[in-house]
Amino acid sequence: MAEERKLLDKYGLKNKRELWKAQSILRRIRGQARELQARVRTGEGQAEQETALLLARLARQGILGVGTPTLDDVLALTTEDVLRRRFETVVFGRGLAPTAESARKWIVHGHFTMGDHRVTRPGYLVRLDEEGQIAYSSNSPFSNDDHPMRVALRERLTAKSVPPEAPPVPTEGGS
Repeated sequence: MAEERKLLDKYGLKNKRELWKAQSILRRIRGQARELQARVRTGEGQAEQETALLLARLARQGILGVGTPTLDDVLALTTEDVLRRRFETVVFGRGLAPTAESARKWIVHGHFTMGDHRVTRPGYLVRLDEEGQIAYSSNSPFSNDDHPMRVALRERLTAKSVPPEAPPVPTEGGS
């Protein structure tokens, strides 16, 4: 239960039901991988095609890393791998909202679009090709670069990316 609470706080989930949905998605994926692994061992040709399709789908969704994933990589996935692809987590991770909780609230209120479509579901699983299309809605007050929240976010991001200055080194000249 403590682990669940940590995940709820880390990803800004509303309740445990959202966590359970992610766990259910992961269970389905891993179950499919176990079944395919057994079928591949028997030498079934169809299973190899289905394996390739499963791995390609998970790579497109961003759940699996890029490269040459295997069914063992699918079986090693965790709930956090699924939670990282939620819309609210991606919005927060891209620095479009100050916290995961505020990202959730702004999504529900319709402040974000993906391409031409407004997305109001924080639990939407974002594919890799959709990630670059996330932006503020044109009729959202946050779409203005001079909005106080956007200015504060920019300042916070630049403060994190700029390393602190080193103190001046004293010289022996006394000047």
